[in-house]
Amino acid sequence: MRPYELTLAQAARAIAARELSPVELTASVLDRIDAVEGHLGAYVTVLADAACQAAARAEEDIAAGRRRGPLHGVPMGLKDLIDVAGLPTTASSRVRASAPAADHDSTVASRLRAAGAVLLGKTHTHEFAYGLTTPQTRNAWSHDRVAGGSSGGSAVAVAAGEATFALGTDTGGSIRVPAALNGVVGLKPTHGRVPARGVTPLSWSLDHVGPITRTVEDAGLVLAALLGGAADTGTAPGPTPRPSDGSLTGLRVGVPRNHYFDRVHPEVEQAVRAAIDTLGELGAELVGVDIPMTKYLQATQWGLMVPEATAYHERTLRTSPELYADDVRTLLEAGGLVPAGDYLRARRSRTLMRAAWTRLFRTVDVIAAPTVPATAARRDQQTIRWPDGSEESVSDAYVRLSAPANITGMPALTLPVGADTTGLPIGMQLIGEPFGEATVVRVGHAYEMTRALKPGERGKGMPPHATGTPPHTIGTPPHATGTHPAPAAQATSLR
Repeated sequence: MRPYELTLAQAARAIAARELSPVELTASVLDRIDAVEGHLGAYVTVLADAACQAAARAEEDIAAGRRRGPLHGVPMGLKDLIDVAGLPTTASSRVRASAPAADHDSTVASRLRAAGAVLLGKTHTHEFAYGLTTPQTRNAWSHDRVAGGSSGGSAVAVAAGEATFALGTDTGGSIRVPAALNGVVGLKPTHGRVPARGVTPLSWSLDHVGPITRTVEDAGLVLAALLGGAADTGTAPGPTPRPSDGSLTGLRVGVPRNHYFDRVHPEVEQAVRAAIDTLGELGAELVGVDIPMTKYLQATQWGLMVPEATAYHERTLRTSPELYADDVRTLLEAGGLVPAGDYLRARRSRTLMRAAWTRLFRTVDVIAAPTVPATAARRDQQTIRWPDGSEESVSDAYVRLSAPANITGMPALTLPVGADTTGLPIGMQLIGEPFGEATVVRVGHAYEMTRALKPGERGKGMPPHATGTPPHTIGTPPHATGTHPAPAAQATSLR
């Protein structure tokens, strides 16, 4: 296994055991970027020289006995909404084409720097995070499919071996959607638990910052650093425990009877229900639940997000509207037409929805459901047609199942649980009660362990190995377990 193929936890253990150096790991990932980035478009900018220098400093510190923890010397990418001192934050927009360098690190960049992580560069976002496809970036599995958004660059970089982990932001699914579509793990923490200072907002009352990784175990390690955990221990602190035996005995998993399995592709439903059955086999009690206030979800999400986004962009929308992409400018202009009364009603709806979900979590510990209702759409595809004859825009479909966790502010994790017949990844979403990150990580890792027990078994619907990649596939992103390699892309096959 080549260094760029390692999960964060594997790399951390190898570095701690002096079997791998940060310099070797970073060089391997940079070589990987050179090989595939031209076809993927995951990065706004790659900081190769700075990354090599940071890796060399990490190697010296670790050799001197100053290892800061599992992230020390591990290369990562940051979504280009996140300020890093000395670098511009472009938000993948022409509006900021001449943006000056940031004066200070964002809180999350500062904490990752303190943990010793090596910054590879800034990853692409759908412009100002206002979209679910990230059009400048291609899906890590198939270059004719969308990457998902808005953290598409971060998800593709992790899936394709261009970063060992990355950070994204999530306003209506922007971590979980691209993670699910690229076969990796995405964690949206409880609203406000990870500070958003120094992160360009889309909608300040819905925005979250969180990790995109190859495994749930890795997500726990990054979350610990983002929470300001004890970096010198080398282990994840209390908020992100990992089960010793994978047992879920005594834990109640809510299985939605409405909303989450409505208008969902049959292959997605089959894979997710099979994964839920696996949780039951691990000892969890599967409890049918009714999701409250579902008919108000879309109106609440858009009623909050649209006017808040427009308020942030008010000045540049007035002075240079032509610099925005058409889709983003249209949404921003629409936000100016939302009456104050509608915004206040959306806030009231969110309050009622949070109360209803709090009552729901008195009966269960976690809710398991599909992350998105369909796998990655074609890049030129505008809508999805469902068996009942209804039609839905791609963006509306992708946000429909992820938005509730943003409205309620509850932690949510997506992890890969299979693939459709074309080999595109399918994700399962685990939603916990506020500050319940430990529970969703525990459940996700327990499922992950069931795959790790049989590393030679593909499992029903699991992604293909590199030897069986379908046409136009960029490479073979890692399986859900992290026991298989990251994409072994054949760059020549794409030329």
